[in-house]
Amino acid sequence: MIIDIVQVVPHEDYSVSVYFKDGKITRYSVADKLNNGLFKSLKDINMFMTRCTILNDTLAWDISGTRDLSSYIDIDPVTLYNSPEEL
Repeated sequence: MIIDIVQVVPHEDYSVSVYFKDGKITRYSVADKLNNGLFKSLKDINMFMTRCTILNDTLAWDISGTRDLSSYIDIDPVTLYNSPEEL
């Protein structure tokens, strides 16, 4: 199954609306992950909002701001597609 993400929109509650090519829209929250590992850097709401992007075909945060694939946090697109909160 190929999952194409066409747009991501971050929200100030640490969730992201994820728009898929097939028309499905889900909302994925990272609020419960903000005290763990790499996700700690996303506690900074400015970082969360401004570095949210589509990178390597999935939702990601470009931590370095350089689009270097070795310095980003991403979420598996299948996880996003199967998110329990559909819009």
